[in-house]
Amino acid sequence: MNIYTRKLRWKYLLFMVAIAIGVGSLLYTHRLVSELKAEEREKVELWAEATRQLIEIDIRETNFSFLFEVIENNNTVPVIMVDSLGDIISTRNLDPDKIENPEYIERQLKIMAAVHERIEIPLPDGEINYIYYRDSTILTKLQYFPYIQLGVILLFILVSYFAFSSSRKAEQNQVWVGLSKETAHQLGTPTSALIAWIELLKLKNLDEKILVEFEKDVSRLEKITERFSKIGSHPDMIQTSINTVIRNAVGYIKRRSSEKINIILNVQDDEIKIPLNPELFEWVIENLCKNAIDSMHGKGDIEISVIKNTHGINIDIADQGKGIPKSRHKTIFKPGFTTKERGWGLGLSLSKRIIELYHGGKIFVSQSDVNKGTTFRIVLKN
Repeated sequence: MNIYTRKLRWKYLLFMVAIAIGVGSLLYTHRLVSELKAEEREKVELWAEATRQLIEIDIRETNFSFLFEVIENNNTVPVIMVDSLGDIISTRNLDPDKIENPEYIERQLKIMAAVHERIEIPLPDGEINYIYYRDSTILTKLQYFPYIQLGVILLFILVSYFAFSSSRKAEQNQVWVGLSKETAHQLGTPTSALIAWIELLKLKNLDEKILVEFEKDVSRLEKITERFSKIGSHPDMIQTSINTVIRNAVGYIKRRSSEKINIILNVQDDEIKIPLNPELFEWVIENLCKNAIDSMHGKGDIEISVIKNTHGINIDIADQGKGIPKSRHKTIFKPGFTTKERGWGLGLSLSKRIIELYHGGKIFVSQSDVNKGTTFRIVLKN
């Protein structure tokens, strides 16, 4: 199991834990709200009963201070009492600034009728008064609190994630730059020594063919050193024929691959020139071709197509390999991701950095079918 598979599993696990916490919080709050609603209805019913008894009692014989206390203690639940004809008798705990507005009272009455069942107050003369009420402000706030809380937590997590992600990318860039510079430095010294040895060997009258092959290999080392030095800094872009760069890369791959590999190059007749860094872009084509060869186990066709359109230039590299599962289309560009027994998993990561960071383009898996093949697409601006 590679690091990105473990990372993905941890993300899913943390996501499921977050969902469980959120659902648990909502269920607990819902239960708490239900209990408070029942308690508020009991308070309103007690208030209604106290009101009924005040209407029925004989003032001379009854101490009704307790009843008044029950009524006065309701200072949170908005209440409207109406008679049997629907005329408003009294209100309580409504907005004092709007209490004189009949439209406001009627609107509140409709809201109360919609949210809670009214409470009847039977009177001695056979008439019935009705009490309408709605949830208190505290209860209403409590209903929305978990959603606000989850929203704030989610926002905090997103901000933290993007902040850490940006910090991690900046750190990765520093590692790339440092590693590239150090690699170029380490390769530079022995390469210079090899060049000197070749000049010395020429004086020994050795076989010319052997010296030519030595010079080719040393020239290749010089190119690799130059590539790493450019990765470690911001490379210069020059107007270059993209077809020429691709042909050079294909020529190198053909010389170092078996005869069972057939590379088909489909390019337009006219030379397409765009700002490029030839050494780095050639490196990208080589990486994609090498991956294609590995995917086909050293046997099959690789088709490279260069298409110019109104939006830019598309370069497709298609193989007949084992394909890439859709779940890995983005992961394969991560540093260190590889399905090979040998290799560092840096080829596609380097290619993505070269195309997107230095050339302002895009590289992605355009199409892939398991056991049929994969097409990588590079998109560049004119």
